[in-house]
Amino acid sequence: MVKKFASDLKTEFSGYNGAKLLKDAMAGLTVCAVALPLALAFGVSSGASAAAGMVTAILAGIIIGLLSGASFQISGPTGAMSAVLIAIVVEYGIQGMFVASLISGIILLIAGIFKLGRLISFIPSPVVMGFTSGIAVVIALGQIDNFFGTTSEGVTAVEKLFSYTKLGFRPDWQSVLIGLLVIAIMIVWPKKWNAKVPSSLVSIIVATIVSVVFKMDGLVLVGEIPQTLFLSERLSFKDIDFSMIKGVLSPIITIAALGMIESLMCGASASRMKNESFDADRELVAQGIGNIVIPFFGGVPATAAIARSSVAIKSGQQTRLTGVFHSLFLLAAMFLLGPVMAKLPLCALAGVLMMTAWRMNEWDEIKYVFKHKFKAAISQFLVTLVATVVFDLMVAIIIGVVYSAILFVVASSKITVNFSGFDRDKYRGDCTGDFEETAIAYVTGPVFFGAVDKFNEQFESMPACETLIISMKGVTTIDVSGVKAVMELCENLHQLGINIKFCGLKENVRKYFERAGIIEMVGTDNFYWSVDRALEAVIEAKDGADVE
Repeated sequence: MVKKFASDLKTEFSGYNGAKLLKDAMAGLTVCAVALPLALAFGVSSGASAAAGMVTAILAGIIIGLLSGASFQISGPTGAMSAVLIAIVVEYGIQGMFVASLISGIILLIAGIFKLGRLISFIPSPVVMGFTSGIAVVIALGQIDNFFGTTSEGVTAVEKLFSYTKLGFRPDWQSVLIGLLVIAIMIVWPKKWNAKVPSSLVSIIVATIVSVVFKMDGLVLVGEIPQTLFLSERLSFKDIDFSMIKGVLSPIITIAALGMIESLMCGASASRMKNESFDADRELVAQGIGNIVIPFFGGVPATAAIARSSVAIKSGQQTRLTGVFHSLFLLAAMFLLGPVMAKLPLCALAGVLMMTAWRMNEWDEIKYVFKHKFKAAISQFLVTLVATVVFDLMVAIIIGVVYSAILFVVASSKITVNFSGFDRDKYRGDCTGDFEETAIAYVTGPVFFGAVDKFNEQFESMPACETLIISMKGVTTIDVSGVKAVMELCENLHQLGINIKFCGLKENVRKYFERAGIIEMVGTDNFYWSVDRALEAVIEAKDGADVE
């Protein structure tokens, strides 16, 4: 992996010059403009602070960006991660979140070292769509208090939503107006301008100016932004409570799983945009190292972010230095604009997050699935979405994957057995005589535990014959239950005095037949490549019997 990394860096920086450096710097500035409001918003929405979001974005852009599995990955705090973290902070405190981040980073590092990056390919796309939309719902629900200026109780977004029935729902209309102003600007801001000046940045600037000019003193503000990378609330070795690790085991797995899914999905998507290869395992190593380091500075867990990465590519990004420049510009903003950022209304950041939640949804994919009425994909999407909102990410993914596996088993259990007699017109050889006593069974589909009952049921309607040719060319796979069913079929046919011939066995199916003893029982001379060859053997045997 180290040699591959060195080789990739050599290729990436081959021919690097001042012009490319300038492009990286300008792309970094553009990404910084996008990342700044998101870093503040995600820091607050995670249950930590705006400063924690800034620290995370700065460190992730440098540490993870330099070690990343591709040149285009820009990491930082994300909406999906913040939706998970808020519940962790409420239940286990900020130190519990730091410990969970540290250990999840270790898990990601180990996963990368042992090359587990390909595991992401086992999660069906409708499940990924479902949990992305579910996270979007959780983010939106989690911002109701900041957006409306209300107060709720509970750990999860659903608990907070239902708490309004007891506490009452009395919006602060100043907060609502500022939040709506942010959303309106982000909706009407021209897309061609958004590439240079992000609508999220413009909207919070305008919202802050409006709140100051009209003296909206009742608004809750972001508060002081410490001008340091070492926040007062951060993880230290002496503060690590090993008894806490058992308590945060579930959050640890959730953070690690989300970090893996988001980062690898981002890498796969961005690699297609830039037409550049992506090393999933090295990305996991980078994410692991970054999330091990960041808690010691007071930051929240980071992942690769498609919003930042896509903006970087579209802005002319050349190398991974774009991520470093984006971090340096964020660092400058933290020191130079700290007093200004402290006056940002939380309702303005809530408006940004509401729009971010809306845009997180993979609308094109969702519309495609529903428009073409792919019932299995629709059900996978909805089941995962609901599970994400009601439970948590890890449970939702397990439910989504298990449900998908059940659907796959049900779909795969469709096996057909079509019977036909000897067709002289289709037979490519020469023959004479009457062969009505020969039948051919064409088996199509996997013969496994889910299809055994159907397999046995269809052979019950087998026509009367003296010789049965079983074509298994359409059988892609077989398991222990399948070979047992075939063995019992052969035993029953032998008891009825029916000769059996097999043809078209694939290599993996033939190996199961050998292990089960079917080939020995039927006889090696009764296995053929094709139906024609099996028929020739029947004809030869018939002709030999006639001669005698």
